[in-house]
Amino acid sequence: MRTAVTAGIATTAWSTYLVPALGLDARGRAVANASFAVGVAALSRTSAAELGLRNFAAGLKWGAAASAVPVLGSAVVAAIPALRRRVRPSEDELAEWVLFRIPVGTVLTEELLFRGVLDAASPALSPIFFGLWHIHPARAAGDTVVGTVVATPAAGVVFSWLRARSGSVLAPALLHYFLNASGAVLAHLAADDRS
Repeated sequence: MRTAVTAGIATTAWSTYLVPALGLDARGRAVANASFAVGVAALSRTSAAELGLRNFAAGLKWGAAASAVPVLGSAVVAAIPALRRRVRPSEDELAEWVLFRIPVGTVLTEELLFRGVLDAASPALSPIFFGLWHIHPARAAGDTVVGTVVATPAAGVVFSWLRARSGSVLAPALLHYFLNASGAVLAHLAADDRS
């Protein structure tokens, strides 16, 4: 429990105060966050098995099945103009977003921290700290912080369940990637619609 609380406080302080104070661009934040996650995992002295870095076949199977949901949902939204117009547009470079920032700065970072280190220490606290990790990103995006901190742990519960069910961090990592990448593609399409 102490490990989970310490790691949770560290992740919250890092995301909410330290990274914003560095003034990094999106690529720099991705590298800094991934480096932080690897450092926390190394300092935690958690074994590879406890981090979920085993059972890749089961992780691939469960992750691929779960990933079909956001991919199909996004395809439906993309195909219906009235739904696509409700998506918040983004002018971010799509290739960098889906090939670097999401896999490195988001998925590697958050899955190693929350479904790796924190799930190994306390699966009950992991989703809570996952929600707190998103305080600054919610502020930066102009989203409601309370709504984000309430909704994000629900996703964390699903990710943690996948991790426990498959025995591998690969399962939630795949779902997390395809959820975010599908959203990035929809945001890019929405920006194209408005230009």
